[in-house]
Amino acid sequence: MELGFLSPILDRPGPWASVYFDTPLATEDAAARHELGAREACEQLKGQGADDRTCRAVYDALVALPRTSRPSGRALFATGGEVVLARDLAVPPPGGAQVTWGPLPHTTPLLDLMDAAPTCLVARVDRTGADLELRGPFGVREVGQVQGEERPLHMTPSISWRERHFQNSVENTWDRNAALIAEELRKRRAETGAELVVLAGDGRECHAVQDRLAPELRELSVLAGHGVRGAGRNQARSERMLEEEVEAARAERLRRHAAAVMEQFQARRVPTDDGRVGAAEGVPALVDAAREHRIAALLVRPDGPDLHREVWVGDEPDQVAVRRGDVRSPGRPEPVSARADDALVRAAAATGAEVISVGPLADEPNTPEGLPVGGLGALLRWPYGGPPAQGATGGQPPTA
Repeated sequence: MELGFLSPILDRPGPWASVYFDTPLATEDAAARHELGAREACEQLKGQGADDRTCRAVYDALVALPRTSRPSGRALFATGGEVVLARDLAVPPPGGAQVTWGPLPHTTPLLDLMDAAPTCLVARVDRTGADLELRGPFGVREVGQVQGEERPLHMTPSISWRERHFQNSVENTWDRNAALIAEELRKRRAETGAELVVLAGDGRECHAVQDRLAPELRELSVLAGHGVRGAGRNQARSERMLEEEVEAARAERLRRHAAAVMEQFQARRVPTDDGRVGAAEGVPALVDAAREHRIAALLVRPDGPDLHREVWVGDEPDQVAVRRGDVRSPGRPEPVSARADDALVRAAAATGAEVISVGPLADEPNTPEGLPVGGLGALLRWPYGGPPAQGATGGQPPTA
């Protein structure tokens, strides 16, 4: 998961209220249950030491949440009497609410509760063109249309020379339109950063478009069995099935990426011939990597005991240490005790590193049990043993 959206809360001093709340469903007793849940969440915050102004800001934000038709949730991060950041959740938190008051925002639950699957370009294709839309955590957004040639488009059953010539013209029209759609998909993908392309609609034309995609984009493409361009019979059912196909493709892409990162992590745990390793695990090693901005991808196993370990943090994301004295510096506030996962997620997000929950991989047959050890691990921007040559800042995030 890319965590750039956390920037408003990364270097702002706390303490912080972190609230994960089940948004109310549109039922008859929803209003009463909603208000009661908001009040209980704020009472928990107050019991943990939160100030009245921040509790009131959280309460006001929770009771203002709109009713929904499907289970979901909302995450709030507040300090100093202000809700600084609010994000939608794809699934509600276990138990309906999760409330934390601490020196840092408690962001780790976002990894499993938010929609972390990649954005997807959907092309509804027919022989005359395509309608393009972008799908992701934000919902559905139209991003363009391709209108190709409209004549000639239809074959005839005749086998005369004249008709065969006409049919060749029809096939040429189809091919040109497919090339136009493929080119537009290339442009839109570059603009949107979509990591997946789903082609829906006319089967023959979808295959033709896929064949004309650039190799790197073709590898990201999936053919859907449902979805039509424009109105048609059984469109509502077709739309539901297309949505299911798109969400399944997004989830599979996310799973494959997490599995690839885990595979890299396993490989880089093994020292090279010169004794260097490109992965780290255990809180002391991870803290050192965070201080030196060496984390390329942080791996989190939600049930790991190291998530709760104590570390010491300052007011900057890279001010983190196992020992309190290692964070102290003249003229800066005194370091405070924090959870290891909160400190490492903050440090990783501040340097543009990816953060991945490997919990969903637990049941994968090729996933070794108990990795990363303690529940926290990282792929490094450069191996232990010193930075890259010529003073480079080192490495790229992992790819899948």
